Amino acid sequence: MNNPFATALNMQRQAWEATADLAEKTQVAPERTETVENIEVGQTPSEVVYEENKLRLLHYEPMTEEQHDIPILVVYALINKPYILDLQPDRSVVQTLLEAGFDVYLIDWGEPSKLDRSLSLDDYVNRYVDNCVDVVRERSGQDSINILGYCMGGTKSAMYASLYPEKVENLALMASGLCFAGDGGVLELWGAEDYYDPETVTETFDNVPAGFLDVGFALMDPVANNVTKYVRFYDNMEDEDFVENFARMERWLDEGIDMAGEAYEEFIRDIYQDNKLYENELRLGGEHVDITTIDMPVLQIVAEYDHLIPPEASKPFNDAIASTDTEVLEFPTGHIGMSVSSRSHEELWPQVCDWFEERSNGTDVESEPETPEPTDADAALAEDVEGDESGAEDLADGGASVETGSDAETDLDAETSDRHGEDRSADEIVERGDDDVQTEPAEPGEMTVDEDVVEEVAGEEAASEIEAETDDLTDLTGVGGAYADDLTAAGIETFDQLAAADVAELAAETGISPSRLEDWIEQAREL
Repeated sequence: MNNPFATALNMQRQAWEATADLAEKTQVAPERTETVENIEVGQTPSEVVYEENKLRLLHYEPMTEEQHDIPILVVYALINKPYILDLQPDRSVVQTLLEAGFDVYLIDWGEPSKLDRSLSLDDYVNRYVDNCVDVVRERSGQDSINILGYCMGGTKSAMYASLYPEKVENLALMASGLCFAGDGGVLELWGAEDYYDPETVTETFDNVPAGFLDVGFALMDPVANNVTKYVRFYDNMEDEDFVENFARMERWLDEGIDMAGEAYEEFIRDIYQDNKLYENELRLGGEHVDITTIDMPVLQIVAEYDHLIPPEASKPFNDAIASTDTEVLEFPTGHIGMSVSSRSHEELWPQVCDWFEERSNGTDVESEPETPEPTDADAALAEDVEGDESGAEDLADGGASVETGSDAETDLDAETSDRHGEDRSADEIVERGDDDVQTEPAEPGEMTVDEDVVEEVAGEEAASEIEAETDDLTDLTGVGGAYADDLTAAGIETFDQLAAADVAELAAETGISPSRLEDWIEQAREL
């Protein structure tokens, strides 16, 4: 039987403790209020290297003496600000990538105005993302780059990789909504065609207000978002680190941005309701977004407890694309926890960095055989390949160029050239002929040439002459290997042939959009 006096005393003790706790919290409240008001975010140094409309392309200062050859472009979502990926120094995706030796760029979309209401997914993917990719490619000297897409930015990145596979070296998709066939979680249910018409929202507001989106996200877990987190804040007011972390998250949640009306309509209707991306039926600007063209390595980064984009809305995408190098990293955290939790940065992001690193130093470099130091007896062979004696050492510098003996001397970037690693072209060997072949037995230390190799090279003379009559179409901006193959199959092997081509006929034969062909033809005519 409970002692009523003990119960009363216990209640009184709890009241005193609560009063004392309140007094302590009241003492630190002004200081904590100042912390919340002045908290800093996105502190990693960066510069704006490109601007278009509201968009800013940020380039972060490197944190290592040397960087991997292929840079990473982070494509963020259209809602909220991107500093969630750079929330604080010890919980920053951007800083983690920099510390791993990557050259990092990030798209900050800014906030659309009333004038941007008609911006579509076509504008964001074929215009904004593509322009940013081209800027990064030009600055880095790479034909293709790494892309890391987060949330809606991952969905746009998948669209982009489908349309421009030749520009994407490796594709990582983080918490990206890609497959909505019934397993897409609460958002898929709420956004179902039977219950929701996105045009009603845009007809009312034009651009979709950040506040409207925030309320919807908060109601997905109302108790945690509206009650529990504030109780935890009160309980931990004396913990300065906790308050700082809380303040950063609250600032990010409070600084939402509106979303362009047309893009919102398309995203809800085509991606959520009709599942067109996964079903391979999506079209942007009249062009088919064919996900079977995604043949580059693909990494899916998903959160086990993500209530916004559950893993089932992402993982099946890997089975629908053409890539034979796909991987899934599933981590026990939530949608935001992947970016900001300490455990994610200790365990998950090192794996992501390793995945990129294995694929970001160039296949040519990995397969490059070691070049022995030349001897005096080799001088005759090396006399017209100035500066190439160091071989692999030049490649390690990452900025060396290779000169090849041909009719026209061409500087080729040692990291990207198709001829990277070759000491001499077949044309040059044939041209030099008997000068490179010793007919007498070689003395010790002299160089000998295998006669079978000489015969093989001589037999390739005709093929080399044919190659000399063609141009490298990939020298044109926007023409990758796949497009070059399509043009070659249509009989376009030189710049002159391309300059004289009929746009309509070539578009019908290759399936390439007329706007792209017009751009390439104009470039060819200027050469």
